[in-house]
Amino acid sequence: MMKRDLVKEYLLFLQVEKGLAKNSLESYRRDLIGFQSWCEKKKIDLLSLDRRSLREWLTDLSVQGLAETSKKRRISSLRGFFRFLLADGHIDRNPAEDLDSPQKGFYLPKFLNQTEVELLFNQIDASNEAGLRDRALLELIYACGLRVSEAATVRRSDLEMETGILTCTGKGSKMRKIPVGKSAIDWVGLYLSKRSANDNLKAPELFVTGSGKPLTRQAIFIIVKTYAEKAGLRDVSPHTLRHSFATHLIQNRADIRSVQQMLGHADISTTQIYTHITDSHLRGVYERFHPRASKSLKKPKNKA
Repeated sequence: MMKRDLVKEYLLFLQVEKGLAKNSLESYRRDLIGFQSWCEKKKIDLLSLDRRSLREWLTDLSVQGLAETSKKRRISSLRGFFRFLLADGHIDRNPAEDLDSPQKGFYLPKFLNQTEVELLFNQIDASNEAGLRDRALLELIYACGLRVSEAATVRRSDLEMETGILTCTGKGSKMRKIPVGKSAIDWVGLYLSKRSANDNLKAPELFVTGSGKPLTRQAIFIIVKTYAEKAGLRDVSPHTLRHSFATHLIQNRADIRSVQQMLGHADISTTQIYTHITDSHLRGVYERFHPRASKSLKKPKNKA
């Protein structure tokens, strides 16, 4: 059955990242709680939901005599929720993909290009401890493709500074080792040297507030969103940096199995979405810059 905490996490995501108004959030909450009740009544586990169950749910909506606008809104709420679950690693496949319009294709996560990543990082004033922490935080998320929950709980002891290896505890308490690039190692080192001078910061977590408390998921969302707005980048979240990590690896010809392992995906089909992003990106570049990309075939005229 649907876990209430996942609904709350999604609503927080919509509030912090998307900036949805209170009325819109309430609509999403009603739609998802209604679907939760339906799942509980049918004794269906959300995380193993399939298309057959969703078709049954759609049939029940029709039986209720709901207006088409109400049905479309509920379907939209559900699709967004399952996209979030997929992006955050709770599920391996999205059963609600194109639920109301299969012809539109599948969901492609947003990512930043390398110039935009640098632009984002350059908004951070690293002349103080908070700025050093924020730069180290964003560098590590991007360097390792961390989920926001993983970034919030990573401990100082998890990162081997000399070898550049991060031991990450992901979904289901599964552990994986991820290489960390020199840029992230250097920034984390600068942050730790500043932090070690503050005797009050004894927490085992790597990223903490000025009072020594671990950064929350919500705080990390706000940090990323704040710098993204300064950079003029829209709809950027910690998830965007994770997507950018994977996309840039695939674009630079990393093998998909290695990317799967670094992301902590249980099923490679989840990782394969990044190959579609790359295909879409390359197609856009080709159509924009190739002189004959949009040139139509001219048929020869028939001779009389």
